[in-house]
Amino acid sequence: MFPLFREDCSSVFHVLSTLLSPAKVGKTSLIMSLVGEEFPDVVPLRAEEITIPADVTPEKVPTHIVDYSGKLLFANVVCVVYDVTQEETIDKIRTKWIPLVNGGAEKGSKIPIILVGNKSDLRSGSSMETILPIMNQFSEIETCVECSAKNLKNISELFYYAQKAVLHPTAPLYDPEDKQLKPQCVRALSRIFSISDQDNDRILSDAELNYFQKSCFGNPLAPQALEDVKTVVWKNTSDGVQDNGLTLNGFLFLNTLFIQRGRHETTWTILRKFGYDDTLELTDDYLYPQLRVPVGCTTELNHLGYQFLQRLFEKYDEDKDSALSPAELRNLFGVFPYMPWSESVYSSVHTTEETYISQRGYLCQWTLSAYLDIHRCLEYLGYLGYPILMEQDSQTSAVTVTREKAVDLEKGQTQRSVFLCKVIGPRGTGKTAFLQAFLGRSFSDERNPSAFSLYTINTVTVANQEKYLILEEVDVETEFLKAADAACDVACLMYDVSDPDSFNYCASIYKQHYMDRGVPCVVVGSKIDLPEVKQHHGMTPAEFCYKHRLPAPLRFSTVHTQSNTHIYTKLAWAAMYPYVHSPSHRLPHTLTDTQSELVNFRDNPCSALVCPPKKLVLLIYTVYNLHQVYGTLFPPQ
Repeated sequence: MFPLFREDCSSVFHVLSTLLSPAKVGKTSLIMSLVGEEFPDVVPLRAEEITIPADVTPEKVPTHIVDYSGKLLFANVVCVVYDVTQEETIDKIRTKWIPLVNGGAEKGSKIPIILVGNKSDLRSGSSMETILPIMNQFSEIETCVECSAKNLKNISELFYYAQKAVLHPTAPLYDPEDKQLKPQCVRALSRIFSISDQDNDRILSDAELNYFQKSCFGNPLAPQALEDVKTVVWKNTSDGVQDNGLTLNGFLFLNTLFIQRGRHETTWTILRKFGYDDTLELTDDYLYPQLRVPVGCTTELNHLGYQFLQRLFEKYDEDKDSALSPAELRNLFGVFPYMPWSESVYSSVHTTEETYISQRGYLCQWTLSAYLDIHRCLEYLGYLGYPILMEQDSQTSAVTVTREKAVDLEKGQTQRSVFLCKVIGPRGTGKTAFLQAFLGRSFSDERNPSAFSLYTINTVTVANQEKYLILEEVDVETEFLKAADAACDVACLMYDVSDPDSFNYCASIYKQHYMDRGVPCVVVGSKIDLPEVKQHHGMTPAEFCYKHRLPAPLRFSTVHTQSNTHIYTKLAWAAMYPYVHSPSHRLPHTLTDTQSELVNFRDNPCSALVCPPKKLVLLIYTVYNLHQVYGTLFPPQ
């Protein structure tokens, strides 16, 4: 007996094989003949462990061969050698060697076995008639090879089958007793079928079959070969071919046929192309490709990502109403082992009147996922088959890592398309209503109030460009935030105009976390439909904003939600142009400074032409802000 062992090392297979046999059946001679390519004149009692380099093996993997010496160590595959001329050596396969290898092993975890009939040069007939009942009795026996160490017959084939048993094992795929695919294999192949069915008609057309064939094996099938495949399926199944295409049952039958005919490698090639390992689980390398995101950078979907997701939406929007019903959404995520989106998604994105996720809401949710948890987003794209359908090495090609925010501030412009706004204020201010109003609905319109989300996301047009704005409600237990809670692209400080103590919280948060941090801030007064009261702060919110060079406070209505659009646009503008809205990046706006610049432009108009654009924009904004707060360039002293 000899075992082949395989271990994973940097995605490279190593196979270790152990040979077992009674004495004097020729197992050591087999090893020596393989290595020396000739029958040895002198055969040692036991061969040393031998490593065969990858470049001289059919499967291109290193192979370690161990001559059994009375103690069986771990092995990937075991070759049990018998003498075709001696019946008693065949009997010991059943009575000694198989119990030694797999005695007590559970079904599905047994080591594969190759039966090797040596000394075929000494027998005119075959031993297969005697061997077949043993093969039928023990499902772990992969195959039987008759060979001759003396004349080198089938020596290389022996080790090919040993490698094949390790690299393309039958056990995870097929139950030889039930003569059918195992449930885990059916689940994996069903996912592969669903991904390959690009128009979602539950049939693989000729075009889809050829795309699948080319993805897995490099070349499409010839037209006649394609027809031959469908003919075989049609003759052997009642529902394997429909409308001249292959159904799921037909696809499963084909893979069953491959395995039954000893072509395990075909099914394994398919499975590994779609990311599966030997246990029929998707590998970490496939689901979680490496992506480096430096500090200060964010992650966004790029055109390839959105193109893939748009195609996916169109595939599963069966009624073509530009929305996904709950049933359509379940179908889309049918290739997942779990439902990735919870009920809270209906509170996070735009939905139709029927509370279906609209196309805009669908893309927004994916944008939110990519921004908040890129590794989970890459996992989702992997389940959906992004690398296969987009012909990319991994899901990372669907993502753009933005440049550092500090660079954006330095250059006075940003390339980002997604911005995060923290909505901060004391409890009862109306933050949740503010988030829901961003989606065009009131808080009472929520589909399922129990499925609460701290996030909403929608598109906003800024300078004729569509941007994504994420609103995050900061749920505070205490008066002050942690530093991590304050990080964002723009802060929305919300107070209740009907609560005299409400603005104190906003002022405190601003001074502690934003006054010198370079984060734009926008103050919003909520519940303007209620009587407004004087705030117990030392100055009015308008005066506070002017003092700290913030935009004038905006007013939010929980009743007339459509009148609030300008607030979200203002937040997006502030996030996109932080050097205009951030106090630490704004020019001083004292009356003297402003008047001085304006007088300079009046007396020397050409100076405006050579004024740095950033400085000019800041000056114009300062003038605008003074008028917004006080209606004059001469504020009270």
